[in-house]
Amino acid sequence: MPITFNMDAGNQDTSDTVKLNPDVVIIGGGPAGLTAAIYNSRSGLNVLMIEKLAAGGQIFITSEVENYPGIDLISGPELSIAMENQAKKFGTRIEYDEVDKVEDGPGEFKTVHTVSGKQYKTYVVVISTGAKYKNIGVPGEELFRGKGVSNCATCDGAFYKNLEVAVIGGGETAVEEGEYLTRFASKVHIVHRRERLRASVSAQEKAMKNPKINFIFDSVLEEIAGVSGVDRIRISNLKTGVKSDLPVKGVFVFIGLVPNTSFLKGYVDMDEQGYVKTDASMNTSRAGVFACGDCIAKDLRQVVTAAGDGAVASYSAQHYIDRIKGQEYI
Repeated sequence: MPITFNMDAGNQDTSDTVKLNPDVVIIGGGPAGLTAAIYNSRSGLNVLMIEKLAAGGQIFITSEVENYPGIDLISGPELSIAMENQAKKFGTRIEYDEVDKVEDGPGEFKTVHTVSGKQYKTYVVVISTGAKYKNIGVPGEELFRGKGVSNCATCDGAFYKNLEVAVIGGGETAVEEGEYLTRFASKVHIVHRRERLRASVSAQEKAMKNPKINFIFDSVLEEIAGVSGVDRIRISNLKTGVKSDLPVKGVFVFIGLVPNTSFLKGYVDMDEQGYVKTDASMNTSRAGVFACGDCIAKDLRQVVTAAGDGAVASYSAQHYIDRIKGQEYI
């Protein structure tokens, strides 16, 4: 039976009617979305968050966070759960589903469609879908996905106890996850295409002092090979042209991000990479649609910046709803 709009449904759930009257639908449950949920729920709005997998986003699979203000050190899962519980405490409702379309209407509302067939009518949509790790595209990468190729040291590090692994990348995530992998691996080779790292000085210094970490600079990954799992990688030195095989059992790829915004193509303006364009108030090109966190076009993507974006988006969303209802405090 098709789902129908029923503005009097309130909190009632039936087989053919879903809760269609949230004031705000937040798409994505990372730090940006959770912050927006906390702020909007705390201000008295009816907030629905739709999350595809688990609240926390990329932070949930991050081993350690030591640059969040006021917290010396916390695991990614701990921080994610704390944010999720705080949002729920103020009344945020979380549905685990995937959004495949957002459209205008009826009237002054937006309609959010999910892959499960549910529809939600709302005044405001906050996009906080984050980004996923980029693939390199070399032979063997997809073949050995889950059999030696990973984007999550926290998830898979323990499988490589007393084995050698490679980390591809030179940014903050690559260096921090490489450091984490030394808890298990006998050796961690960090392969970076440039002659110096892009990670913060503190992360670099910590890694440089770790005897289990070996840096391979000016080099790129060309192939991942093995039989039933990864046995070796082939790397090429960009300066000398020399190619060599490195025996490893695991390859962890951290070379950048791709925004999770494909479902919004043609609905809001995005840059060439697919990041959503916003102004300083997190407004997108579509009235009533705001965006925040790692899915927007900006220079720095950190937990603290995502949280800041979420707070700004929630503030803008609050004022937008108040204007529609004729209740804006000026």
